[in-house]
This record gives sequence, structure tokens and C-alpha cells, in this order.
Amino acid sequence: MASTVTDRPGYGQLLRTPGAWTFLLPGFAARQPFAMLTIGIVLLVQHTTGSYGSAGAVAAVTGVSMALFAPQTGKLADRFGQRAVLLPGVLVHAASVSVLTALALADAPLWALFVAAVPTGASVPQIGPMVRARWAAALGAAPDREASPLLATAAAFESVTDEFTFVIGPVLATALCTGVHPAAGLITEAALTLAGGLLFAAQHRTQPVVRNAASGTSRRHASALSVPGVRVLAVAFLGIGAVFGGMQVSLTAFAEEIGHPGANGLLYGVFAAGNMLAGIACGAIAWKSGPRRRLIVGYAALTLTASGLWAVHSVPQLAGLGLLVGLSIAPALISGYTLVEALVPGSARTEAFTWLTGSVALGQAAAVTVAGRLADAHGAGTGFLVPLVGTVLALITLVGLRSRLAPTASGRTVARGVGHRKPVTVD
Repeated sequence: MASTVTDRPGYGQLLRTPGAWTFLLPGFAARQPFAMLTIGIVLLVQHTTGSYGSAGAVAAVTGVSMALFAPQTGKLADRFGQRAVLLPGVLVHAASVSVLTALALADAPLWALFVAAVPTGASVPQIGPMVRARWAAALGAAPDREASPLLATAAAFESVTDEFTFVIGPVLATALCTGVHPAAGLITEAALTLAGGLLFAAQHRTQPVVRNAASGTSRRHASALSVPGVRVLAVAFLGIGAVFGGMQVSLTAFAEEIGHPGANGLLYGVFAAGNMLAGIACGAIAWKSGPRRRLIVGYAALTLTASGLWAVHSVPQLAGLGLLVGLSIAPALISGYTLVEALVPGSARTEAFTWLTGSVALGQAAAVTVAGRLADAHGAGTGFLVPLVGTVLALITLVGLRSRLAPTASGRTVARGVGHRKPVTVD
């Protein structure tokens, strides 16, 4: 079995990368609202309509819209620069969330909420992929130097950051919606997106170099989805989205069933905390196996732990099993993002990351819809079947198409920018 780097530098060295803090801090602020959006919509619409199915459907439209538009946002960012995409995007998003909130509070018909949900999802700023692209640019995605082994550590660090937002975001949104006002979660999400997005956009010195049409051929602007491995990963990440969406709706319904709605934030926080802790460990471990194998093993563990969610009926049991599910997500996420860096040239990397982010959103959208309807009809327990089904299907896809996750260039090398190749181990 081939091995990866076994003496990988750690987080300390990563954070000493020149210019890193100039995009990390505003990037963290700007991505925080992303974790609040779905749960904020679910809680507000459920409050105004009395239906988890309707709430899940509106959240699903938002997720589908984001999944469809996020890759185009990434492609535009690769071509014209992140700042040019972010500035109008955060303004549109704040306005769209405001309209959706006002319609929900006015008891507007469901079709009106669906209409408002489309621009809300389409304008979600893709801060996570943009930060990952900045790491790739800072750590070696240039044609004149070898990529740094810190790229794998950066992938782990970004997963930890993402999951830290998913620890804080749902808890904050739930507390605001249940303790202040049902619309408070979405209002806060819009305000934070606007402020954080503008601050991140201002850090233009660290954004990846824009490769415009004048500097090369049409190959530079080929879609990242043309890479077979990206398509496989996009399908696999639908399963991760199914876990996030199924957990959000089902935990909310479970907390309502037992008469303690505030427990939803605690339960989801425990689940997300497990993800964050596993992400920290993944970044600290010097792995001997490659990212492709880690992805499959991580997904198998995720499927196994998700298989028991529907059968538990107490808060301690659900918190414990939710923690295990969270611990299983980070290895799969990190391995997938690490494989993208190996499979996709720098000129399309932001787009590739947004395809994965969009897949998570699409899987989440489908999951909140199905889990919401199951919870309405048969109780919260049946909603937990959604994460199980999603992960089983994704695992089957990964195992069956695992050969496509290997770089296709001769000698098992991968483009690290125009004209540069470096051997990469994937097993």
C-alpha cells in the first residue's frame, strides 16, 4: 500500500503562512451565517405554517437553488476574481432573506415563499470554497513551485472551521428563534452575511490570481465537473448533505415531540462538535493511507453510525449516537476536499470546491424535504432514516467508482497549475 506524507507539518506552521490571518478571520465571520440559514428557515416557516413538511420544502428550494448556482459562482470567481463576485452577492442575499422573512411573517402563500427562496439560495456567498482556494494559492498551486504538504493540513483546518460554525450557527439560530422571535435567526443571518462578506471581499491581496481569457486557451475555463473524480465526489457529498439535512429537521421534530424545543440546539451542537473534534484529529494525524482510502473508510463509518439513529428515543442516547455520526463526517469531508486539490488544476479549483459545497446543499435540501414529511406523518424517528439511506447510496457510488478518484495523467501525476506536475498518492 502506498503511503502519504508521514511527517506532515501541523497547524502551527500552517497558521504562520504569510497573509493567512488576513483572510482567515474575515472568512470565519463571513461563513458563520451559512450554518444558520437552513435551520432559521425551518424554525420560522414551521412557526408560521405549523408544518415541518412546508418548512422543509422551503428550505429545500433554498438548498436546490444554492446547489445549482454555487458552481457558477465559483467559475465566475476563478475567472473574474472573488471580490467581483462577493460584493453584489452579499447585497442580493441580505435583501432576499429580508423578503423571505417578511413574506413568512405575513402568512404569504407557500408558493410565494418558494419564489423568495430561489434568490436566497442562489446568492449564498461561497466563502468556504473561496478560503480553500486562497489556501491552495498560498501553499503551492503555482506553476513554478511544488505544492506544500501543508495543503492536507489546510483541508483539515477548513473542515474544523466549517464544523465550528455548525456548532455555533444552529445553536445561535435556535436560541434566537425560540428565545427572541421566530424571525430573529434569519435576520441575524442576513446581517452577518452582509458585514462578514464585505469584510472578506476587502482582502483582495490574498485572492487567487485571476486567469482571464487573454492569458490562455479555452481549456482554462473548462468546467471542473469535466473531471470524472469531481463528479464522483459530488455524488458522494450528496450523502453528507443528507446527514446534515436529516439531522436538522429530525432533531427539531424530536425536541418538539418530547416537549423541550430548546434541546434541538444542544443535540445538533453535540453532533457538530463531534465533527469538529474529528476534524482537529484528522489534521494532526500523520496518515499512512491516502485520501481515497480514507474517504471510503470514513463513509463506511458514517453509514454504520447513521444506521441506529431511527431506533433511539431518549436525549442522552440520541446525543451519544449523534456525536458518533459527527465524528464520522469529518474524515470523509477532509478526504474529499484533499482529493479535489489533487484532481483539479488551480484555474478551476474554486469551482470544484463549490460543486462539492453545492452537492452538500442539494443533499441537505432533499433531506429536509423528505425528513420533514416523514416527521409530519410518522413522527421524528422516521426522519432519521433519511441520513441512513443517503449515506448507503453514496457509499455504494464511492466503492463502485473509486477508480475515477485517481488522477488520470500518466505516471499518476496531477496538474498543480499550468505546466507543472507533481506525483500524488491517492491510495
